[in-house]
Amino acid sequence: MIRRRPRSSGREPTIALINVVFLMLVFFMVAGTIAPPLEGDLSLIRTAELEGRAPPDTLVVDAAGGLSYRGAAVASAAAFARGLPEAERGAIRVVPDRDLAAAELVRIATELRGAGAERVLIVTERGLE
Repeated sequence: MIRRRPRSSGREPTIALINVVFLMLVFFMVAGTIAPPLEGDLSLIRTAELEGRAPPDTLVVDAAGGLSYRGAAVASAAAFARGLPEAERGAIRVVPDRDLAAAELVRIATELRGAGAERVLIVTERGLE
């Protein structure tokens, strides 16, 4: 005698899916409350009004393309690079103004490389938003 298989009802097991989604919801609710909240009367420091300063050993480029190093004006990027000791020409850091044209920044970097800089590093501000 041949046994017949019971017919499947054609329904999908949605109860199992609902259980998995519910367990994930509970897990994320618990995991999200592990870090304690800040105290209500605590105010964090605001740094938006602080004046930014360039690191001391960097070539600063203003919005018009003027160069300065440690507050003293520099005639050209090539003269700056040639005036550095050989050991300091490995990586020259440049702090450009936000409004400096990109083409001008590329020109200065190319001039530094042509004068012996192995690498030109652009120093930027990191946004936390």
